Amino acid sequence: MTDSLSPEMETIWREELSPFLAEREETRKAAIKQLVLGTAIGFGIGVVAAIWLTSIGAWNFGIFALILLTAIGGGIGSAKLNGLRKEVKLGLLNRLAEALGIQYAIKPAAPARFDVFCEHGLLPSHNRRSFEDHFWGELHGAPFELYEAKLVQRRKSGKNTTYVTVFQGALIRIEFPRTVEGVTVVTRDAGWFNGLAALGQKRHGGKKMERVRLVDPTFEKIFEVYSTDQVMSRYLLTPSFMERLLSLETAMKGKKVRAAFDERHGGGELLIAIETGNLFEPGTMFKPLDDDGRVRNLIDEIDTVTGIVDRLVKPAEVGEASAVAE
Repeated sequence: MTDSLSPEMETIWREELSPFLAEREETRKAAIKQLVLGTAIGFGIGVVAAIWLTSIGAWNFGIFALILLTAIGGGIGSAKLNGLRKEVKLGLLNRLAEALGIQYAIKPAAPARFDVFCEHGLLPSHNRRSFEDHFWGELHGAPFELYEAKLVQRRKSGKNTTYVTVFQGALIRIEFPRTVEGVTVVTRDAGWFNGLAALGQKRHGGKKMERVRLVDPTFEKIFEVYSTDQVMSRYLLTPSFMERLLSLETAMKGKKVRAAFDERHGGGELLIAIETGNLFEPGTMFKPLDDDGRVRNLIDEIDTVTGIVDRLVKPAEVGEASAVAE
C-alpha cells in the first residue's frame, strides 16, 4: 500500500485483506473462463440461428437472435463472477468499516427518512427505487447513516415507454449536535424539480415555509432556502456551513448537493442528498484481486463518508456571521 495510508490500514491490508483476496484469485480465474465459455456458446448458437433465419428471408430476426443468444450465454456464464464480486465487496467493506468504527450492510433494512427526503423536494419524482451500501455509526458524538439510492422515472411518448434514471447518489442522515427548530430546506435553483416552488406553500407544525434570502451572492446564485423559522435559519446557515455543504460536491465527486434541517423526528436532523453515481464498488474482476489499488479506492471513499460528518457537525467559529440576510 502507499505511505499515505495509516499504519493501521497498512496492517489490515497485509494481514487480512491481501490474504482474503489472494485466496479467491483461482475462483476469479475460473469465473472468467466460465463467462468466456458461456458467451462463446451463446454466440455460436446465435450464429446458427442467424444463418437459418437469413436463409428463409428473416435476416432482421437473425441479427436479433444473434444478439439475444449471445447476451443470454454471457448472462448465464457471468453468474459465478457476479457472486464473487458480491463476496469480495462484502468482505472488503465490512472489514474497512469495522476498522473505522462504523458498520456496513449491502442494503439498508429501512432507508432512513426516505419519505422525508422526498417531502422536502430533495429528490425528484420517480416510479422505481432501489437502495444499497448502507453505512451507519457514530462519529464525534453524532449518529449518522449513509446509503445509496437509484431512482428511475417512467416516461411515455405516444405508445413508447422509457425508463430514465433521475437520481443516483448518496443520501445522508446526521443527528445534528446543535439546536434545530422547525424545518429549513436548502435546495437548488427552482428549475431543478417541479415541486420546489410548492415549498413556499407548505406548512410544518402549523408554520408556513418562507423564502430565506442569502447574504453571500455566491450562495444566492446556487441555492434556494425555505424555512419555517427565519431566526433558526440564520443560526444554522453560517458561511462556513454553506461552504462545507458545497465542498461535498468536490469531496464525493458529485453534483447538485441539497439539504434539510428537520426537528420533527426525535431531535434535530440534517438530511443531505448528493448525486454521485455508483460508489463503493470493488473494481473490475478482470484484473488480479490481490491489487492494493481496489482497496485504496474503497478506503478513499469511506474516508470521505466519515469526513463529511466531521465537516458538517463542526461548530461555527466564534463570531462567524450568518449566511442569510437580516
